[in-house]
Amino acid sequence: MKDKMDYKKAGVDITAGEKAVGLIKPLAKNTFSKNVLTDIGSFGSLFKLDVSKWKQPVLVSSTDSVGSKVQVANLAQKWNTVGQDIVNHCVNDILTQGAYPLFFLDYIGIGKVVPQHVEEIVKGLSLACRENDCALIGGELAEIPSLYQKDDFDLVGTIIGCVDNENVISGKKILEDDVLLGFSSTGLHTNGYTLARKIVFDILKLRLDSYIIELGKTVAEALLAVHKSYYPILKPFIDQHIIKGLAHITGGGIPGNLKRIIPEGMSAIVTKESWEVPPLFHFLQHGGQVDEDEMYRAFNMGIGMIAVVSETDANIILEHTDAYIIGTIIKGEEKVVLK
Repeated sequence: MKDKMDYKKAGVDITAGEKAVGLIKPLAKNTFSKNVLTDIGSFGSLFKLDVSKWKQPVLVSSTDSVGSKVQVANLAQKWNTVGQDIVNHCVNDILTQGAYPLFFLDYIGIGKVVPQHVEEIVKGLSLACRENDCALIGGELAEIPSLYQKDDFDLVGTIIGCVDNENVISGKKILEDDVLLGFSSTGLHTNGYTLARKIVFDILKLRLDSYIIELGKTVAEALLAVHKSYYPILKPFIDQHIIKGLAHITGGGIPGNLKRIIPEGMSAIVTKESWEVPPLFHFLQHGGQVDEDEMYRAFNMGIGMIAVVSETDANIILEHTDAYIIGTIIKGEEKVVLK
């Protein structure tokens, strides 16, 4: 008689999944506010919008993933930082339109559920949600051995935020002689990892524990630096309504993202010598013999967010942050010029 087949033999361990949910449930609940009306485990998550805070509330949403940075996390056996990465990335995305985060949902697709590993991922999600005034109200853990290898996983996040209609930041108010302010990144953030991994592991033949003298840290420390959230830095100035445009510098680099907020007939002139590019980017460029133009398309080059403000308001922001003046707005046809 043939052995009886069940889900676990087919590759999906329901018991491990339930154990993982049990471990992550208190982590998620730790981010809840009075606006969350359901517990973890419901088919849908309920969030009550406090309309008294908004005159004309506009919901803003975004979805993204950590990309191949999860492969570095897997190699390093360090799973908590990528949870912070995806939350901070999504917070920054909706912040560009002036939206404040309300709640966050995650998707973890995985080859084999190891409850403790899932718990570490959600620890990172929970920590970042608390730091960004955001509730982690739900998600999905999908064990798919036919799609992912045993140790592989994917991490995707969806965020919902809110902004008053009259305060939406769109870039439409950007004028000639406005100033570009650059806010420093903490490293690669969550973009360019396919190229970075190729350089570090295939060309330079380094290991995660290899110490890089010019960086003062190991490969793992450099590549797993947490994606920075600009919400705590920029919220006071968004509250003052002095920011005309915000560009989150992700895939496509400065030219690919800044152009998304520059109005027709205007040109953002970015002076590359106005900030010191961190050593990590020089290390990758030299190690892979990468052209400078390609570096600025693939990586953030040390600038994770760019704000466009008037010259007067730029002084207010510079007084209270470590931002740099990295350029200006002129009349022109090419939306972004790096010089």
